[in-house]
Amino acid sequence: MIQEKHIEDAIRDLFGNLKFTAEPSGLYDPLRYMMEIGGKRIRPRLCLIAYSLFKDTLSEEILSPAAAMEVFHSFTLIHDDIMDKADVRRGVPTVYRKWDENTAILSGDVMSIESYKLLAKAPASVMKEALDLFSTTAAQVCEGQQYDMDFEDMQSVPMEDYLKMIGLKTAVLIACSAKMGALIGGASERECELLYRYGYNLGLAFQIADDWLDTYGDPAVFGKAIGGDIVNNKKTWLLTRAFEKAGDMRDELMGAMSIPVLSEEHKAAKIEAVKGIYDVLNIGEEAKQEITMLHGQALGYVSELGLAPGAEAVLKNYATKLIGRNK
Repeated sequence: MIQEKHIEDAIRDLFGNLKFTAEPSGLYDPLRYMMEIGGKRIRPRLCLIAYSLFKDTLSEEILSPAAAMEVFHSFTLIHDDIMDKADVRRGVPTVYRKWDENTAILSGDVMSIESYKLLAKAPASVMKEALDLFSTTAAQVCEGQQYDMDFEDMQSVPMEDYLKMIGLKTAVLIACSAKMGALIGGASERECELLYRYGYNLGLAFQIADDWLDTYGDPAVFGKAIGGDIVNNKKTWLLTRAFEKAGDMRDELMGAMSIPVLSEEHKAAKIEAVKGIYDVLNIGEEAKQEITMLHGQALGYVSELGLAPGAEAVLKNYATKLIGRNK
C-alpha cells in the first residue's frame, strides 16, 4: 500500500504542475486562477487513497484521473458562484467578479472539458467504465444544482428532498472519486461499490457538517463569516429539520426568516433570531447526531471490505478529517 505521505506529496506536485493551454489568455487565465487559489483537494485525495488500497505505486494512470475530480469540482464552483451571486471564494474574488459573467461561463465550460481530457489518461482496460462513471456523476451534480435552485423559491422542503439534493450536488462526486480510484486500481465490482457507498455517506455527512458550521462554527476554522446561509434563507439540513419540528413555532421561524437584511445590524438580528429558534428546537445537536450516524455508516462499508488494519485505518482517518471540523 502507498504511504499517506507519498499521496500528500503527489497531490502537492500534481496541482503545482498542472498546466492549461496558454492562449487565449482570456479563456484560460481563469482556470489557472481557480486552481491556484487552492482548496482541500478532498476528491483527488480520496481517489488516490482508494487506488492505493490495491496498488503499490502512483503513476500517470491514476494521477491524471484524480486531477480530473478536482478540475471538474472547480468548474462547478465557477458556475455556482455566478448562480449564487457570490463575491468571494476562498478569500479572493470569484471568477465572474474578477473578470465578468460571460468569461466565467465560457471558462467554466472549457474547464469541464479539461476534466475529461485528464480522465482520458485512465488505462484503456477500464476506460469505458471510467467514462460511464464520470459522465453519470457529472450529470447528477448538475441535477443537484437544479434542485438547489428550485428550492430557493420554496418556503420549506421535505427532508427526503433535501437529502436527495445534497446527495446529487455534493455526495456523488466524492463517491465517484473513491470508486474511480478503486476501479483504476483493479478492485473487484463489490469493492468498487463498497467504496462508492463509503464516499457517498461521507459526502452527505460533509455537507451537513458544512451546514452546521455555517451557524455554529468558528469563523477562524470555517474560513468565512458565520450565518451566511441564514441571511440568504438557504435550504440547509438545519432549516429543513427546524420546519419539521417547529409546530407552534412555525410562524416565529417564518418571521425570523423574513427579517430584512439591508444592513449589517439587520443581518446580525436575523442570524440571532433564527439561531435562537434552532437552539430551542435542539437543531444543532440533532445535526451533529446525523453527521455521526452517517460517519458510522460509511465506516461500516469499510469494515465490509475486509482490509488489512493499516489500510482500514487510512480510510477511517480520511473520514474523521473530512467531517471532524465540528467535533
